[in-house]
Amino acid sequence: MRGLRAQAVAARIGEIAAGIARFADHWPTGQDIEVLPPVRRTLAEIGVRYLFSEDAPVLLPFASRLFLAREVLVRPSRWVWPRWIPTPARRFRTRQQVAFTDALRPIVRRRRSSGRLGDDVLGQMLRPSSRHGALPEEAILDTLPGITVATFETPSRAAGWILLHLARHPQAAARVAAEAALLPADPAATTSTHLDSLCFTQALVREVLRLHPPSWLLTRHVTRQTQLAGYTIDAGSTVLVCPYTAHRDAREHPEPDRFQPERWLDDSGSPAESGAFLSFGAGPHGCEGVALAMAMLTLLTAQTARRYHLSEPPGPEPGYQVTTFGGLATVGLRLRATPRS
Repeated sequence: MRGLRAQAVAARIGEIAAGIARFADHWPTGQDIEVLPPVRRTLAEIGVRYLFSEDAPVLLPFASRLFLAREVLVRPSRWVWPRWIPTPARRFRTRQQVAFTDALRPIVRRRRSSGRLGDDVLGQMLRPSSRHGALPEEAILDTLPGITVATFETPSRAAGWILLHLARHPQAAARVAAEAALLPADPAATTSTHLDSLCFTQALVREVLRLHPPSWLLTRHVTRQTQLAGYTIDAGSTVLVCPYTAHRDAREHPEPDRFQPERWLDDSGSPAESGAFLSFGAGPHGCEGVALAMAMLTLLTAQTARRYHLSEPPGPEPGYQVTTFGGLATVGLRLRATPRS
């Protein structure tokens, strides 16, 4: 998708950085707060604005309810119902999807009729292709709800693990803060060059994603009989790939259980090629939003460490619960922010 390619994301780094800075500026200090809800709200605002620009305020409430519907749908249940049974959770999800589509449809028609398609992701989808022509309206409406939720759902889970590691590894956090101190005073002036200069910050983000991939289990459908590691996999089979365990393979990642961001800066460290690092999937079905997700997570890490020391609540028990059903997340994570001098 053209609007999610690295070049398109690079052109809007200042907009993303400004949204991240607003989150960091308003973090309550001197008290333990649950961090995932405000992180999710911030990333939702940034993601929806990235997709829809000036139409984002209209669509953001519908996107939030669509996310809630997905959360309700994936909650564990005592019963496993066939997909064709309209359970309350499925009906709720359907209602929210219809509401989002109904809010988006007039925006699509208004842009097309006016000829002002916009430079955001929706505008890119509305532009006719020289090969295939214009996308049908229903194709756009069917595609965008999933993309909208994806812009903030998985990055929010990743952000929880990243902020927790900033709290647990103050020396690494101080190194991130030193890099971030060189960013422009006006976040909106941030460019892709500034983002590229955050080498250690990006390494820290990648290392946390290696240790705690928010999508810890991927599925792939086998289209033809395949030989893999001495096994025959028949066509029509479903293969489960677990990034969590793959990222702890010592053949690819020396000392795999150790938090070591430097491994991504060292030529002898962990490789980044497809198959060894799977936090965004791999191949033709890999995540199209990887550039946007990495930009948001890197800037969130940098701007937070630049302003605050983070710490966990005192006590023997962690201030969060690990969930795996909908993705690897730190539910209920509580942290305290103390301003850096």
